[in-house]
Amino acid sequence: MGTVVDDAASVEFHAFFERHYAELSRLAHLLTGEADAADDLAADALLALWHRWDRVRAADHPVAYARGVVANMARTRIRSAVRERRRISLFWSQREEKTENPDIAGVVDVQEALRRLPFRKRACVVLRHAFDLSEKDTALALGVSVGTVKSQTSKGMAELQRLLGSEGVPQRVHATMARGGETGGTDR
Repeated sequence: MGTVVDDAASVEFHAFFERHYAELSRLAHLLTGEADAADDLAADALLALWHRWDRVRAADHPVAYARGVVANMARTRIRSAVRERRRISLFWSQREEKTENPDIAGVVDVQEALRRLPFRKRACVVLRHAFDLSEKDTALALGVSVGTVKSQTSKGMAELQRLLGSEGVPQRVHATMARGGETGGTDR
């Protein structure tokens, strides 16, 4: 008897995986800025979802739940990287690499500007503009209120505008992220 339920759950999870893996990988890439790690992060998130599959499939919005898991894992990865950089800087002095008014290609500009945003602002901007999610769906994915999504998206876009200059920032951000944030190579 248990095998039938397990088989049904396995088939259902496999379909969910096939349908959403690429999207979750893209989300991980845009949140972390690390193309190489995005697939691993999405796979780790899906593994975590599989371990809680009964809870996930019973959720009102399983995809939002999955996006939230990816966002949390991305946040953990970023925090870990920041801690590691701090540890390294204790041992080696780093030269200042700030560039005043950088003049680089549009995609690289947007990616760098996104990396500078605090995680929650970046997550709101990415989910709203790259994934065209509604404020409600973004709030569900991040586990925050709709008001938080509105304010963080607005502040994030203002910060991007400050970082990138005022000329057509929403269009540049949307165009860059709509292509998956790739600077070359194959699409994911």
